[in-house]
Amino acid sequence: MKTIKSRKSNPRITTLISLLKTTSRENEVNIWRDIADRLEAPARNYAEVNLSKISRYASAGEIIIVPGKVLGNGMLQAPVRIAALNFSQSASEKIRQADGECMTIEDLITNNPKGSRVRILR
Repeated sequence: MKTIKSRKSNPRITTLISLLKTTSRENEVNIWRDIADRLEAPARNYAEVNLSKISRYASAGEIIIVPGKVLGNGMLQAPVRIAALNFSQSASEKIRQADGECMTIEDLITNNPKGSRVRILR
């Protein structure tokens, strides 16, 4: 079988994609495979989600994953745990002010390898 070289030049992204795929296979969970597929797409197609959208669709105590960047437009009303590739500075400040938690996707995988009770926002 011919191996295909990844076009990603960021080593964090390539290791994250391989970690997502292995976790998906080991735990038989499709959510990690879906996130890996979204991160394999070109970076211009990554999600950019504002806090107003997270506030609209998330309830208190929920875990949200964003396969891209979280931006600081809007206000967060409820304490929500958010895992994303990147956070803007204003977004991370507003999340902490609302007693929420900012974490990387890698942290979420180690804390919740089964991917239970996780919602993907795009």
